[in-house]
Amino acid sequence: MGMLIVCQDLWKIYRLGDVEVQALRGVSLEIARGELVAIMGASGSGKSTFMNIIGCLDSPTRGSYWLDGLEVARASQDELAEVRNRKIGFVFQNFNLIPRTSALENAQLPLFYRGLSLREQRARAAAALARVGLAGREHHYPAQLSGGQQQRVAIARALVSEPAILLADEPTGNLDTESSRDIMEILDRLNREDGITIILVTHEAAIAAYASRQLLVKDGQIVSDRATPVPAGSR
Repeated sequence: MGMLIVCQDLWKIYRLGDVEVQALRGVSLEIARGELVAIMGASGSGKSTFMNIIGCLDSPTRGSYWLDGLEVARASQDELAEVRNRKIGFVFQNFNLIPRTSALENAQLPLFYRGLSLREQRARAAAALARVGLAGREHHYPAQLSGGQQQRVAIARALVSEPAILLADEPTGNLDTESSRDIMEILDRLNREDGITIILVTHEAAIAAYASRQLLVKDGQIVSDRATPVPAGSR
């Protein structure tokens, strides 16, 4: 099991007028392939900044970050775009679906620039929707789906690229308890059965409990990193 993510002494410093804000302060971390990691912390703790750096959406002020062997700071913009498109799937709290577009077309979006035939794109999108339990809902629009179903479409959209890593930022933040459980069971299954490395940001202990490892971020630093044993028969 190789290391998919290696961070060494990551700092992220923002300047707001005369004020210097240290969003990350010397974070070092390794995440192996196939882990399901929860990042917890209060608002403003630095967890979203850290997530953005892992997702190659932002770069650290200093420090080193390797993703699947690529040193991100040395990568060109084209290489970073390729990494985001092929290696990373993103799932957000607000679903970010296109309203006037069917579930199938939403799931298909990341494949438009792949040079695949339309038939291949649709087949992959349909397979991803089936993987998250939405077979038969391909032609529904977001407004015709519940919040939990919309998040399933968003997960399917993240899956069509066959990513090595899935980044989920508060994926259950807008969902009721039952829908939240359904979404976490889907992510748990993708982790166990497909071997996808999943990193999720959450402030809910019940959601973090699905992870095999929990990180607690406070004031821009990882203050706790612990494995969470899963009771026999609970999964």
